[in-house]
Amino acid sequence: MAESFHLITSRIIITASSLTTNRTQPSSLSFNNNPSLSYHNSISIVNGGRQRRRSGDVVVRAMTASFGSRLIESVNNTVFQNPVVIYSKTWCSYSLEVKSLFKRLGVEPLVIELDQLGPQGPQLQRVLERLTGQYTVPNIFIGGKHIGGCTDTVKLHHKGELKSLLSEASKQRVP
Repeated sequence: MAESFHLITSRIIITASSLTTNRTQPSSLSFNNNPSLSYHNSISIVNGGRQRRRSGDVVVRAMTASFGSRLIESVNNTVFQNPVVIYSKTWCSYSLEVKSLFKRLGVEPLVIELDQLGPQGPQLQRVLERLTGQYTVPNIFIGGKHIGGCTDTVKLHHKGELKSLLSEASKQRVP
């Protein structure tokens, strides 16, 4: 059975799905069997917070780059196909405040509770941070545009701008 590892070599973190060792040189690594992409040295393998030395064959599996791309595509599809989207956590008081505000306004947003998604929740939160620059929840989108968090949404409401954004977003909705 193959184990999953992140390899740390001379301050470089290597994560690859097809990292193999060269049997004739146990400390020699090649990527996708391409000798021009190789690293020759001993390796430290970090697994579950424990660091250990390993020689011989190493099979490394890791999240592919396309996984992150799929999450980004999923977020983009979600925010563009729904007039109002709230990325939230069930226990967050700011998320509760925003959901309550939308309910008072008669708006039914698509609410995605990150803490209910298992391991995908934190990954999705990191993708949201990458896309918006905001790590905190709630993370709110109206009409496909990032609005911000609770404070930003409440400010828009107090300035009288939130209802017009919501009205515009509902007109743009694709059935």
